[in-house]
Formats: sequence, structure tokens, C-alpha cells
Amino acid sequence: MMRRTLAIALLAMPALAQSQPVMAQPIQVGAIEILSGPNAAYGVAIKGGLDLALDEINAKGILGGRKIQLTVEDSAANKDQAINAARKLIGRDKVVAIIGPTLSNEMFAVGPVTNERKIPTLGTSTTASGITEIGPYIFRTSLPESDVIPVTLKAAQARGVKTIALMYANDDAFSKSGFDVMKAAAEKAGLSILAIESFGSKDTDFSAQLTKIKSLKPDAIGLSALVEPVSGVLLQARSLGFGKETLFIGGNGSNSPKLGEIAGPAADGLIVGSPWFIGKKADNNEAFVAAYKAKYSRDPDQFAAQAYDAMKIMAGAIDRAGAAEPEKVRDALAKTDSSGVMGPFRFTEGRDPATAAGVVVLVMKAGKFAVLE
Repeated sequence: MMRRTLAIALLAMPALAQSQPVMAQPIQVGAIEILSGPNAAYGVAIKGGLDLALDEINAKGILGGRKIQLTVEDSAANKDQAINAARKLIGRDKVVAIIGPTLSNEMFAVGPVTNERKIPTLGTSTTASGITEIGPYIFRTSLPESDVIPVTLKAAQARGVKTIALMYANDDAFSKSGFDVMKAAAEKAGLSILAIESFGSKDTDFSAQLTKIKSLKPDAIGLSALVEPVSGVLLQARSLGFGKETLFIGGNGSNSPKLGEIAGPAADGLIVGSPWFIGKKADNNEAFVAAYKAKYSRDPDQFAAQAYDAMKIMAGAIDRAGAAEPEKVRDALAKTDSSGVMGPFRFTEGRDPATAAGVVVLVMKAGKFAVLE
């Protein structure tokens, strides 16, 4: 009799496991970020912001107490690896949404895949033109460069800049889009463009381009590239005799503490526009900065701040959706109306940021960014 009772109990165990309440199961969310290779500074900062927000979200729970399980895949800035990561997250992990990938050229590869599978995908650092045009499931919280660069150029003009040379990496979508925006903004501002020079994002020798530009004596040089090549350009420019009389202007790729770490004093004086600054006077921002420092023993940057808000925006959408179902999450995400460390936030009908706290122009000083006075 005892054996029969035990057998019945053992047979019932799988059924009991299968009938575990949905409320006890974590909600699967994926992220695709650059965690290795030359551009890892962006992805590591983003992952830090996501994890910090997740700690706070899971302490309270959503959908009546459920937690989010975040699976982060490393893209290594490789488009094929990013696509494979998206397929794994959708097929293996059954995620209801994906945050990332890090770079615009990765999103142009991943977006069509996730959009076809109807998985809400939220870019936190994808600023190139055309990102949200990929499809109705593609969103971004990052302010497009078309909103940021004109403000930066206006600040440059206030410092007496009338002529400019432009340099950009011609082999990735982010840098090319940033250049297009910078060129159009310079023309609209009435700046005289003396030269346009391009290079590869993995190049280390920029002497030919810089020598030509130096002979033209522009007031400023605009740089659209990721932080590694921007650092290389600045280091070589200083060695060729470019001094403080030439203002260097960066795009969003320059807005990383890594710039000061790599280029050192050569980066001093570069200005860049940003939708966020570590010294922003707001209670929630000060709390975020303190918590980030306590968790990671380093300062957050713009990419960490954007990711922190994005994780909370995604969690809020899942909670409002009333169910961990991709299509319901997508609809709830579109109706976001929140306030975070970046400021108040909503999406446009085209799923771009509709609101921003305002662009601040920063200047690199002794390896760190400060507000341009």
C-alpha cells in the first residue's frame, strides 16, 4: 500500500511542477549589448544601468509581485553575433521584450528580425536616423543626434566658431548618420565647411587628413565616430601641433568617460552635447548617481543613465500591459508617460523620444566632462 501511495505521489510531482502558479515565474526580458572588444565601454555602462534599475524593480515586483529575469547577450559589436543573440533570446529564452542592441548599425541588423517576430525592442543608445522606421515594434529612448548636434554647434558659434572641418568614420551607420546630421546642422547654422575627411573606424593613422585640415586653419573640427577612433584623432592632432585655437566638437560617440582615459590631456577642450549630466540637480538623479557609485565603484555616464531609465520604462510597460505578452507590452510601451533621471519621457507616434529635459553642452577637462560655461 505504501509503495502504491509513493508511486502515485511521484507521478503527481511533474503535474504539480507544471501547475506552478504563473505569478511565481519570472518574466523573461533580454538585452543585447557590447560587453567585449574595443567598444565595450558603451555596453558595460548600459548593462550597469540595466542591472541597477532591475535591483530596484525586483525589490517591489510587477504584475502583482513577479520579478524580471534579464538575460544579457554579448554582441561584441558584430552584427551577425547580435542577430544570433536576438534569435536565442526569442527562441530559447522566450523573452517578451528586448533592450538594445548598443549601436545603430547593430539595430539595423537586429530590428528587422525582432520586428518580424513581434518582439518589442527598445534601443537605449541608437541615435542614427531611421532606427524606428524599421517597424512598429522598434522603439528608442535615446535622443537622436538631430536634436543634440545643433545645440552643440550653437555653443561653438557662441565661442566664435565660423569655419569648420568635418571628420567621420565611413564604415558604420552610427558615425555616417552623425556626420550627415553634423553637416546639415553646420550648413543651417551658416558655418563655412572647409573640408570633409573620412576614415575607417579601425584606422590608427589620421595624419593625412589632419595635415590637410591644418593647412586650412578651421576654427573647429567636428568628429563623428566612436570613442576609440575619436581618441586616436585627438592624440594625433595634438602631436601635429593643433592647439587650443582649434575647437574639437564631438558627436554622441565622444560622450564617454573612456575618451579621457584613452586620449588624456589631448581630449581637453572637446565639447559634446548630451541629454544628461552627472551633476544634474534633481533628487532622483542624485540618488541614481550615488547608487551607481556604491554598486560599481565608478561614476555613471550618459549610457548608464539612459539604460537605467529604459529598464524602468520597460518594466512599467509590462506592468501596465497586465500580462507578459509581447503584443500587449508593445501597446503599453507606446503609451509611456514617465519621469526618470533623464527627465520626463514619452514616445512620439513614431516611437522616438517626444520629450527631453534639455540638451546640455559638456567640455572635457582633465579627463572628465564638465558643463561648458
